[in-house]
Amino acid sequence: MEVNPPKQEHLLALKVMRLTKPTLFTNIPVTCEEKDLPGDLFNQLMRDDPSTVNGAEILMLGEMLTLPQNFGNIFLGETFSSYISVHNDSNQVVKDILVKADLQTSSQRLNLSASNAAVAELKPDCCIDDVIHHEVKEIGTHILVCAVSYTTQGGEKMYFRKFFKFQVLKPLDVKTKFYNAESDLSSVTDEVFLEAQIQNITTSPMFMEKVSLEPSIMYNVAELNSVSQAGESVTTFGSRAYLQPMDTRQYLYCLKPKKEFAEKAGIIKGVTVIGKLDIVWKTNLGERGRLQTSQLQRMAPGYGDVRLSLEAIPDTVNLEEPFHITCKITNCSERTMDLVLEMCNTNSIHWCGISGRQLGKLHPSSSLCLALTLLSSVQGLQSVSGLRLTDTFLKRTYEYDDIAQVCVVSSAIKVES
Repeated sequence: MEVNPPKQEHLLALKVMRLTKPTLFTNIPVTCEEKDLPGDLFNQLMRDDPSTVNGAEILMLGEMLTLPQNFGNIFLGETFSSYISVHNDSNQVVKDILVKADLQTSSQRLNLSASNAAVAELKPDCCIDDVIHHEVKEIGTHILVCAVSYTTQGGEKMYFRKFFKFQVLKPLDVKTKFYNAESDLSSVTDEVFLEAQIQNITTSPMFMEKVSLEPSIMYNVAELNSVSQAGESVTTFGSRAYLQPMDTRQYLYCLKPKKEFAEKAGIIKGVTVIGKLDIVWKTNLGERGRLQTSQLQRMAPGYGDVRLSLEAIPDTVNLEEPFHITCKITNCSERTMDLVLEMCNTNSIHWCGISGRQLGKLHPSSSLCLALTLLSSVQGLQSVSGLRLTDTFLKRTYEYDDIAQVCVVSSAIKVES
């Protein structure tokens, strides 16, 4: 019958402790009214308690600090710090001690040891200390693997290791929305507005130190999160930058394509990289955390081969009186077009001018402006429709309806601008 040999005890002991800041001491106040049996006894005991705040004894938050009693939560973007100690519990000198600390994640294994050189010898009741730091960049299960190898006085090589598992949680929920807004129509490129919604999904308040957008090389960015008060710039969130648990805050940014990219590409098409958000916060007693999103991508709006936009149009016009608009036609294709303009009347809006007019050749990424005249025979909010552009090269017609809306009022009513 085979008997397993007894497990040999190691001469060295390994201790691993997480380094974290203390927290404010909390107590549960017990109070009563003076007419009750205890009278002022409970209040006097709280006033004599050194852990309570003078003048605010019934608050749960005290003035003292307390050391953490458990491992605590680790959030993405924070720095994980750990203290590693190897102690010689034996009565003999141990040689060639090598301590390694690796962090195993779902995708990689990282070496966190400050030094990979072996210690020549370790006398009895002495220890080797090391502190490791790592900025957590992945969510999920993390395993800290600490391995110790050494040589006994008899020349026997010994080795052991320990595993410490912990979870990395998500501190923030970040959602983004893109809004395509036509800017100054004298250019063929449009502004892009980015709304970032940031929610604190932890159980403690956060001090939002910085939330910024780092744009890609194609865009310039302007932050729209401050207002001017008394000659000073103040954030729209007020003087306090705290984000309470489960609260959400919206940040707004305006991006404009750089001139060199706009001139080179005409209209930025397809999927483009906008940039990434950089978020820095502090929690508890100043623990710092930082997150950077992946590159945000935006699908540019499609205008087809020909884009028709408005340069100028009045808001209010008089009934049965001509008014003028200015249209801009841009060739968004990669070929030259020979365009013909047709104007189709509707029940309420009538075009003034010659339909079927030749506009001539329009090269790729080029544009031309047209001044057109209309009149309305019906009062109210009317839609400008009925423009047709035909490319004589491909015999292809592009229809444009509901281009804009104008308010038509009776000519007897005086319209104040």
